[in-house]
Amino acid sequence: MKLKVKNIGLSTGGPLIAILNKEDAINLDLFALDRVRLKKNNKILSAVIDIAEDHQIIPGYIGLFQEVVKKLKTHNNEILNVALQKRPASIKIIKRKLKDEKLNSQDYNQIVKDIVANRLSDTEITYFVSACYTRGMTLDESAYLTRALVKNGSQLKLNKKPILDKHSIGGIAGNRTTPIVVSIIAAAGFTIPKTSSRAITSAAGTADTMEVLASVSHPIKKIYSIVKKTNACLVWGGALDLASADDKLIKIEHPLSLDPKGILLSSIMAKKKAVNATHVIVDIPYGKEAKISKLVNAKDLQKKFTQLGKKLGMKVKAVITKGDQPIGKGIGPVLEAMDVLEVLQGSGPQDLRKKSLFLANELFKMVNHKPEASKILDSGLAYKKFLEIIKAQGGKKPKLTLASFKYNLKTTKAGKVSYIDNKEINHIARIAGAPNNKKAGIYLHVRLNSKVKKSQSILTIYAENKSKLNFAIEALRDSEVVKIK
Repeated sequence: MKLKVKNIGLSTGGPLIAILNKEDAINLDLFALDRVRLKKNNKILSAVIDIAEDHQIIPGYIGLFQEVVKKLKTHNNEILNVALQKRPASIKIIKRKLKDEKLNSQDYNQIVKDIVANRLSDTEITYFVSACYTRGMTLDESAYLTRALVKNGSQLKLNKKPILDKHSIGGIAGNRTTPIVVSIIAAAGFTIPKTSSRAITSAAGTADTMEVLASVSHPIKKIYSIVKKTNACLVWGGALDLASADDKLIKIEHPLSLDPKGILLSSIMAKKKAVNATHVIVDIPYGKEAKISKLVNAKDLQKKFTQLGKKLGMKVKAVITKGDQPIGKGIGPVLEAMDVLEVLQGSGPQDLRKKSLFLANELFKMVNHKPEASKILDSGLAYKKFLEIIKAQGGKKPKLTLASFKYNLKTTKAGKVSYIDNKEINHIARIAGAPNNKKAGIYLHVRLNSKVKKSQSILTIYAENKSKLNFAIEALRDSEVVKIK
């Protein structure tokens, strides 16, 4: 059937979607979520179909989302040949996983290949994630998925060894150890190309924090240049298209907070394998409001990281750390960048300094190097290295300011801080505008077991306008973020 193009001017954010009028769908014997083959001259594309019940798409036309328009390089009223298309090969594989079958290397490669090519709808990817969540994955399956993620994305191939890397599984407010650890390791002469993520549920990711100081979006060619100059980089992995299917899996996991252990392992290790890391330290915080709430689960994950590292030819050391409260005082991009700069200059939050030194020294031990993190930090060499990285990534000497609207929460009684809610701190900082408003967030004045006086400041909320500040204050009143006994 020949149909005219109607560009509907909307984007799906990934999947290739087209819309048919109900009458044309009946003539082609198509149903919602079936696939069609769209042909323009020699260009052929497969898209998932949705059905228009109203007159938005009239008979004789096919509505195309932006992703399809760009790939076909088509325009309004251009004629396309439209025919029924077979479902992607990975649909049958996902069904097998739902039936609790173990998948092999070729299976996972096909699934990732179809995800990267946008051949699977969000619904179909959700079934895959759900199958991995309910049926579980063997360690071999995690290795297969890791290799598939790397194979079907870009890679940073540095002609150096060893290549060091560091990762935290997240879930803790603040905890901005990465820029400090990277600066220490690079100052010691080791190569550490760090690709980081943006925030999903937190008030800032490492990429969001680094972005207030320098650009984090660079092509691979530029990354090589940055690493050659400084031994390191602190860039956003999404801009590099490293393990590109991973971002799509994370997007699907988010709404129900699904985090299948097998996919979590693969997701992290794929990012390390994509930069050819040889030695990796993984931080596993556990605590009541952390991603991992029980020590026994943290130990199980620790063991699996080490075993998966061996299967992938990497030396991986996973360390279990306390995650019962935020690390550092700032929660939000600029506030966390301020913490990082203070620590690198010899002051700042002591818990952030202590944890960063611990992680850096563990990496030094892995490559049989003297654990000299405190010496490098206190000498100013790490700060000097950080400034070099900022400059190489197009930034300037930092001058940071906070959002102009603020609110201080004060104690109503004297006592001791008995509880700080990690998740709620992140939630309120996001309502205040972080991470999109870089200057917004929360500054935490107290720590667990701190003794406080009546009318003492507990935390300060920063927002870029009055309405966001009021929303954050309202959320603060509806929760007990900090408990005083």
